[in-house]
Amino acid sequence: MKKLAILICALAISVSVGAYAPKVITPNGFKGTDTERIQKAVDAAAKTTGSVTIPRENGNGTVIWMIDEAIRLPSGMTIIVDNATLQLSDICRDNMFRSDNVGEGISNPVWNHDIAIMGIGNAVIRGAANPRASGDGLRKLALDPAANSVGHRSSYGSDAARPDEKQTSDWRSFLILMAYVDGLRIDGLRVEYAHTWAITCEKVHHARIENLDFYCPQYREVDGKTVHTFNNDGIDLREGCKYFRINNISGVTGDDLIALSALDMGEKYHQNGLLESFQVTSCAHNGPEDDIEHVYITNVKANFQAVALRASDTASVHHVYINGVQQCKDPLVTTPYRGSVYVLKVGNHAYGSAPGDHNIHDIHAMNIVGDGRCLIQIGNPIRDCTFLNCVYTGLTEDTAITWTKEARERSVNVHVDNVIWCPSAADNSVVPELQRF
Repeated sequence: MKKLAILICALAISVSVGAYAPKVITPNGFKGTDTERIQKAVDAAAKTTGSVTIPRENGNGTVIWMIDEAIRLPSGMTIIVDNATLQLSDICRDNMFRSDNVGEGISNPVWNHDIAIMGIGNAVIRGAANPRASGDGLRKLALDPAANSVGHRSSYGSDAARPDEKQTSDWRSFLILMAYVDGLRIDGLRVEYAHTWAITCEKVHHARIENLDFYCPQYREVDGKTVHTFNNDGIDLREGCKYFRINNISGVTGDDLIALSALDMGEKYHQNGLLESFQVTSCAHNGPEDDIEHVYITNVKANFQAVALRASDTASVHHVYINGVQQCKDPLVTTPYRGSVYVLKVGNHAYGSAPGDHNIHDIHAMNIVGDGRCLIQIGNPIRDCTFLNCVYTGLTEDTAITWTKEARERSVNVHVDNVIWCPSAADNSVVPELQRF
């Protein structure tokens, strides 16, 4: 009798727990287009579980989820891409995912908290087959941009020459755009054919970006023709990004795989929500809160330029720790600009005013191997930095570190140890024809 009572009690507990177990919310539980169903699932989860699972099988009978406009993510939201493929549609001129606190016309964004996009298994996010616009916000759209766009500032877009459409690209070309978010995680995704910077963070704190594989060359095939898209970075951190862990990042990009850029590009970009800007938030530098700092980058494998640190005017990039960067050309991919200019770049003169002396400081990089035109390029006077255990295998320079004249003369407390040149003819072989889309 006692055993029967215990069994009945256990069954009652089991039924009770099952009755209150949280329901898995998927877009297949809603009606509408793929975009509408995913957004409805997000809106429902915001009031309940805080999590949406996008499965491989789309309820419409396909295995691809086509995105027509940005999925807007609120605080406390986790998106699980479970062996699914998400692709921008050819009618989309928007991000794939964006934090819901920023966008066109939002002039005073508030902070969001705790957003995650997590991939399970073969989780893929992909740009459009025929993008309406590509390239950073300084690019003019063209149907046939030059293969080498230096000085031309153009990029492919099917909206080119359409008088009713904006003729320059902008922040809507990013696949994932997060801004004013405290607590972000992006993990376990394959990222293909982003229209420009694949993942962009603006004023984001406490983030983990891990286990990402990119295939984002600066060309693709559209209707049997190879067209060029430009500035295909992998991960971009802009003003005010702090306390990041970036780990296990690999693949093909047409520009920097990881770029940390605190760049004040002038008063015309000092507004939030401005569609004419290259980013969704203001690029004005208002003091230390807009510095990029305490970023830990580990285990990076790049086919092109791997890591770049840039600042302008009074902006500062500091306390960046880099350990384990390998760079070597993928023999099946043609790299732009006649090959990689650097593996690690520290400082620049290209965007906005040059930073003040030593605004880039406390950069500590070790275990870097790569070819290209140089291994480490130092463009501005820096201080309190270390470069340790690095090997340059290229043939262009006879030294692993190249300096501008002012950087060499005015840098302070920079330690270089066991940084060597070991040229390899194999690393500089001619690459075959372009890999097709």
